[in-house]
Amino acid sequence: MTTVEAESPQVDLRGHYAGFVSRFVAFLIDVVIIAITFAIGGRVIEFVFSAVGGHRFALSDAALTSRILVIVWAFIYSAYSLSAAGHTPGMAMLGLRAVRRDGSVLRSGHSIVRVLVFPLSFLLLGFGFLMILLRRDRRALHDVLASTAVVYAWDAHGTHLRFLARPHPGPTRPPSPSAP
Repeated sequence: MTTVEAESPQVDLRGHYAGFVSRFVAFLIDVVIIAITFAIGGRVIEFVFSAVGGHRFALSDAALTSRILVIVWAFIYSAYSLSAAGHTPGMAMLGLRAVRRDGSVLRSGHSIVRVLVFPLSFLLLGFGFLMILLRRDRRALHDVLASTAVVYAWDAHGTHLRFLARPHPGPTRPPSPSAP
């Protein structure tokens, strides 16, 4: 009598287009990192200006300046991360990578355009993000405009994150011949 051992299929998502949930969670992680680093940097700026100027300085008293600074910080954080590594820290935590449409490495120009047009996905009542669900290549409006795509850059099986991978039929063994 022979037994057939069940083999677990190896799930390797490298190069597959990233889905909405993965991208959204990465975005939320980046928003938290941007907020925390801006708050810390803001406190440092307040301390330095207060020490140098001799009187209390608070960014919260300059609302317009604060908003402009947080927008500039978010742009620098995102554009630099994408240009230097092909992903933001939030994307890296979820194994995502931004690439050019043809799959090649993201260059600075594409990174900057992608970050600059990102707000359009919000401004069009979220339609830019809805495109991730509607398009086969999972590209949002800002990806289309910047000629980029977001793909998985890791092996889900190897990192024990199989729940993010869609199950696919693995190799099957033919039935063993039964003895008469």
